[in-house]
Amino acid sequence: MKKKSITLLLAGAVLTAALTGCGASGKNTTGAGTSESAPTDTSADDTGASAGRTSKAYKVGIVQYVDDASLNQIVAAIQAELDEKSEELDILFDYKDYTYNGQADATTMNQIATDLIASDVDLIIPVATPVAMVMQNATAENPRDDGSLIPVVFSAVSDPVGAGLVAAMDAPGSNITGTSDALNTDAVFDLMLAADPDIQTVGLLYDKSQDSSTAAIAAAKAYCEGKGITVVEKTGTNNGEISLAADALLASGAEAVFTPTDNNVMTAELAIYEKFIDAKVPHYGGADSFALNGAFMGYGVNYVELGTATADMAVEILSEGKDPSSLAVQTMDNGIATVNTETAEAIGLDYSTFADKCSSLVEIQTAEEFN
Repeated sequence: MKKKSITLLLAGAVLTAALTGCGASGKNTTGAGTSESAPTDTSADDTGASAGRTSKAYKVGIVQYVDDASLNQIVAAIQAELDEKSEELDILFDYKDYTYNGQADATTMNQIATDLIASDVDLIIPVATPVAMVMQNATAENPRDDGSLIPVVFSAVSDPVGAGLVAAMDAPGSNITGTSDALNTDAVFDLMLAADPDIQTVGLLYDKSQDSSTAAIAAAKAYCEGKGITVVEKTGTNNGEISLAADALLASGAEAVFTPTDNNVMTAELAIYEKFIDAKVPHYGGADSFALNGAFMGYGVNYVELGTATADMAVEILSEGKDPSSLAVQTMDNGIATVNTETAEAIGLDYSTFADKCSSLVEIQTAEEFN
């Protein structure tokens, strides 16, 4: 196998930013859960390139669940779009002191929520399902002085309805909306069988505590039952458990392994992908970052586009006074197949038929972060 190119760019991930005190701006409620800050003169503030120019400023909290390639990509895209909108609209969307990484820890995420609410942020963008649930609960339990709730615009939530975040995709309700990276599980399995029509046993590798995995795992079981394919399930909640689960799947005779959009397995991929290569077992994941980190294939959305769309929704709520309760959850094209060519070569699997079965086929090589 070719020598792996491991980069350490950590694109856009600001891991532990400390909150600094900011003067609270006056807020006028413009709709359920929304607010518009009174114009703020930033000419005396040190706010980067926008200092002395903007007539308004909004404080935007960004909280990603854990450090992995896909979530880092999303955060970088959100920040880039907020910067662009700051220039375009002459309004500062200030995230620089309010960007956090929850480190997949409930206590940490709850403390971040407390800090953001205490800082009187105008909007919170949680990235991934677990942190979205924490931020939604925290804002619901801590209304502002005027009774309104801090708007929440989530990103990369696979099943917003199933997770209980929204009432419906087209009418979320309450103070929350966002973007979804919902996975077409059947499409992943169609590609799996296109690459190897004779598969008899499929392994399911996931973190059972992740709400984002529930619907996709149920769909995978239903698909396999319909095709007469035996399913073996193994789960883990941390890198060590996930590594042991991967070993157990291989020992059970799994001929292919599927993982949905599970961030905890994603963070372990660099530590387990060579196990699958050595066994010549393809690992199919629910995001392109799985393939980037060594899995045979990742399937799903373009996370840069997802992050950009998330930022645009946040800007609409803050600058246009749109109501998150009636702003439909956005979904992206989830038909992009990303194949790791090094892994495909190592396990001897032909993916030439994939191009006709997905909206886009991307070839990639092993690295830690996207360039």
